[in-house]
Amino acid sequence: MENEKDAFFVVRKGDVAGVYKNFADCEAQLGTSILDPPVSVYKGYSLSKDSEAYLVSHGLQNALYTIRAADLKEDIFGMLIPCPFQQPASPYAETYQNDANKKRPQEILESEIKGIDETTSTINKHTKLDIQAECQAQTSNSKSCLLEFDGASKGNPGQAGAGAVLRNDDGSLICRLREGLGIATNNMAEYRAVLLGMKHALGKGYTKIHVKGDSKLVCMQIQGSWKARHQNITNLYEEAKKLKNSFLSFHISHVPREYNSEADAQANLAVKLANGEVQEEFE
Repeated sequence: MENEKDAFFVVRKGDVAGVYKNFADCEAQLGTSILDPPVSVYKGYSLSKDSEAYLVSHGLQNALYTIRAADLKEDIFGMLIPCPFQQPASPYAETYQNDANKKRPQEILESEIKGIDETTSTINKHTKLDIQAECQAQTSNSKSCLLEFDGASKGNPGQAGAGAVLRNDDGSLICRLREGLGIATNNMAEYRAVLLGMKHALGKGYTKIHVKGDSKLVCMQIQGSWKARHQNITNLYEEAKKLKNSFLSFHISHVPREYNSEADAQANLAVKLANGEVQEEFE
């Protein structure tokens, strides 16, 4: 028998998974509308330090951890036991529950919750939380793009500009973007550049994005590997985190300056623009 004090629950809702220490906390994930994505709950007993570190590195929040399905690794949670989860009361939920009861006797459902039925444990021994595969199937028609970003400040702080380039997955250009920032530091300009690109990508209907930039600070902070401490940067970081969570799939990576020349060119052009002026250029 596994040690209950080490037990945890994994909740999948839509394409987001959360880790909780008790079953009661999972109730917060229940939706109030039939339009809410379905909820699945699993129970595990062994969350390794390496798994915790991996989860933390992907910008987690709420409960103990939350993570996007696209960022999950196979078997990160070890063996999991499916747990039944009562949906909110509604005519639709009642129909769903009646159908579920026909398929699975109540005593089996209860034994899965407690995790003490030997037969059920054996059946579920090889159960995996294959969230990534489900997410990929659900988002196969979603739009994906590449964002290159850079910021420039003539004086640091000084007259500053933000530049971004949006591309399709095949490398073809979607648009070039630039924004005048007035007086700002280089790090603030870098953040404003990534915000500029993310907002435009969302506005154009892109749900999956791969972001590249030569600012290691911005990339590492948005990844969750570094903390944002300066107040001005913290505010920009929080805005970037909210935008990041608006995408079904989000990845960001640091690249050498020489591989970010086009975004750099847009940032330097943006320095000459009035504060708040945004230009969008197509080929």
